[in-house]
Amino acid sequence: MTLIDGKALSAKIKEEVRVEVEELKNKESITPGLAVVLVGDDAASATYVNSKHKACEAAGIYSEVHTKPSTTTQEELLELIEKMNNDPKLDGILVQLPLPKHIDTTTVLEAINPLKDVDGFHPYNVGRMVSNLDSFLPATPFGVMRMFEEHNIELSSKNCVVIGSSDIVGKPMASLLTNAKATVTVCNSRTKDLSAHTKAADIVIIAVGVPHLLKGNMLKDGAVVIDVGINRLDTGKLTGDADFEDCKDKCSFITPVPGGVGPMTIGMLLKNTLKAAKLRDKREGKNV
Repeated sequence: MTLIDGKALSAKIKEEVRVEVEELKNKESITPGLAVVLVGDDAASATYVNSKHKACEAAGIYSEVHTKPSTTTQEELLELIEKMNNDPKLDGILVQLPLPKHIDTTTVLEAINPLKDVDGFHPYNVGRMVSNLDSFLPATPFGVMRMFEEHNIELSSKNCVVIGSSDIVGKPMASLLTNAKATVTVCNSRTKDLSAHTKAADIVIIAVGVPHLLKGNMLKDGAVVIDVGINRLDTGKLTGDADFEDCKDKCSFITPVPGGVGPMTIGMLLKNTLKAAKLRDKREGKNV
């Protein structure tokens, strides 16, 4: 069994970005810029935003954090996004989810200029991703694909099961695997006999937020398990959606929680921000 160390790979990616950012500054006099918007006082979201800000600073990326109270109206948020769309020093705009219930998430995400949509959630980028065209990819599935690449895990012709069908992980993950010529099954809470699907899978990717849902007896020998879930138990311990101890002896590759997929997300966000900075000329004066 090979442990896929997301923390080490994320550090490698961040260093790659730092070097490229320095080159972009020296050759083009461009400093990539990212704005993150946090609405409300969700503690987990605040932690993520702080981590993104620190990662930007370490990579040489200009970073703004806009912290707004939970009473912020949708109109006020849309005004801020429009201002950031028109700010030439900002290449990426990220609105931290979830938003307060009185704000329509779809309306907000659609207001972001698609060429600044470094989260990859705008329908323009989603459509291009599904069509296998160049686009900004959602950071978590993008990070999983980089893990496969780093460990030379072949996807073509493999049976892949994605457990969870969220817009942020499950759906884009299935699209990227399909584009890589894998045979993909997407399971959700209505799936009958989940084990029947996972036992036939070469690769299982799970992202549902249910601690230890995936057990070793649900896997075939040599399976690859990518655990995107992160759950805090009553003991305070963080754990994944896969029962790591029960699954590991069945696997050829497996990601730990913590230290697996989680650290990859920020690394890939930085890559998207760098990519957006390289599109400045294309973006100038253009709304897609």
